[in-house]
Amino acid sequence: MDRRRFLGTGAAAGAGFALGSGACAPSDTSPGGSNARASTEIPPFELDEATVSELQASMASGERSARSITELYLGRIEALDGQGPELRSIIEANPDALQIADELDAERAAGNVRGPLHGIPVAIKDNLDTHDGMTTTAGSLALEGSIPPQDSFLAAKLREAGAIILAKANMSEWAYFRGYRATSGWSARGGQCRNPYALNRNPCGSSSGSGVAVSANLVPLTIGTETGGSIMCPSSINGVVGIKPTVGLWSRSGVIPISHSQDSAGPMARTVRDAALLLGPLTGVDPRDEATNASAGNSHTDYTRFLDPDGLRGARIGVARSFPFQEPRVYDLFEDALAAMRDAGAILVDPTNLDASAWNDPLSLVLLEYEFKHDLNAYLAALGPDAPVKSLEEVIAFNEANADLEMPYFGQERLYDSQARGPLTDPEYLEAKRTVQRATREDGIDRLIREHDLDAIVAPTRDIAWVTDHIAGDRLDGGSSAGPAAIAGYPDVSVPMGFISGLPVGISFFGGAWTEPTLLRIAYAFEQATNHRQAPTFAPTLG
Repeated sequence: MDRRRFLGTGAAAGAGFALGSGACAPSDTSPGGSNARASTEIPPFELDEATVSELQASMASGERSARSITELYLGRIEALDGQGPELRSIIEANPDALQIADELDAERAAGNVRGPLHGIPVAIKDNLDTHDGMTTTAGSLALEGSIPPQDSFLAAKLREAGAIILAKANMSEWAYFRGYRATSGWSARGGQCRNPYALNRNPCGSSSGSGVAVSANLVPLTIGTETGGSIMCPSSINGVVGIKPTVGLWSRSGVIPISHSQDSAGPMARTVRDAALLLGPLTGVDPRDEATNASAGNSHTDYTRFLDPDGLRGARIGVARSFPFQEPRVYDLFEDALAAMRDAGAILVDPTNLDASAWNDPLSLVLLEYEFKHDLNAYLAALGPDAPVKSLEEVIAFNEANADLEMPYFGQERLYDSQARGPLTDPEYLEAKRTVQRATREDGIDRLIREHDLDAIVAPTRDIAWVTDHIAGDRLDGGSSAGPAAIAGYPDVSVPMGFISGLPVGISFFGGAWTEPTLLRIAYAFEQATNHRQAPTFAPTLG
């Protein structure tokens, strides 16, 4: 399969995306309900909603092989991403995927199964380095053709665990840190990624391709990255499970950065169990990322052992009501979710409100601008002398010289702002970091957990998906609960909470550092009690 078949066509890819009306009809709780326009005709897929455990069982029985599973997913990508609804969730497929699958099948035949990921295809976001036949570009033409000198720590751990790195997922270019009036899911390389529940609506967040690909059953598992909500938002809006780990649980070495204080990669899957299966094998101390030193003694290689269908019983959960949501039906779904938690034995402390100023402080952006310049320059320097661009300054110059391809819809104001910042020794940066981290950690999440003896804090993850608009950009007035945990560097888990007019909405459980086992226990119990996940129907529009 030619990996270039999955490349976008820059401006033409985005311009070919038809925009629609934002009007909504009365509520319908099912994705294929009365509000859905005629869905795009999608061929049947025999691995639809297949879990990792089911795939493993089919390989163990001899019914399937890693190769046959990989072939089916590559065919699904071909049918839905490059044709059909043109989801544009994948930038390029791994030209070596089938060969890797054959090698893993041979290992299995010889009695060697490396673990629960053996032979399982995984798509990773296009900002995770792989030293193979694929490039790593953060969606930007400025890095087109760039093959890093070595695997990212995460890619190496995937290979070690026997996973098949199937493809690179599309993303918001430079992880959404580029223009003031940006559109989520758009990159010059990949074009506009589309929401599988309503193709004219937005997939949200910089990990948009990862969320869409796993939701649409193009792959069983994906990896996204988050700095300020880019795992949580696409998980919520695409109806999947997302885990944003504690900063340092997963290494960031070989990941195109925004901020070493906040960046974290994490699993995205259709079930909590599948996300937990991916989380454990990729942990470990990495000499190339000093933040992982703190994970020693705080990480686990198997998080599925914490999953308990009765895990809500006795759990003390703080109800955060300080997040404003534009869509009132989000609150209705949230009340239903709280009732389900009470019925399952949870003890709700309601309300347990965070100070909104903690994540709306302008200093949080100051921190990102300083760290983006410093961290990106370090990443580009590590690519070596043959790197297409060698600094943020050169990225800016490339975009200006190729504005017709790189900036047909929005500019690069955030790159200019970052380039104007000084070194990380500047007092302005040091004060910004102290202020925002204290507000979200000691005076925020940590304080509430201590004062109320909480196991977790719960809130709706995000408002419903908005209509993609390349003229006005994203609708950023919608509510999100991702800010506090993202700025603090603490874990957050989003699980499907229900549907509004056919559009999925998630619920988030977040807590203090290294509390992934507790959050997963609670999130799994909620998932098992409510079972809200439903596959997308690829409606052209809703309402």
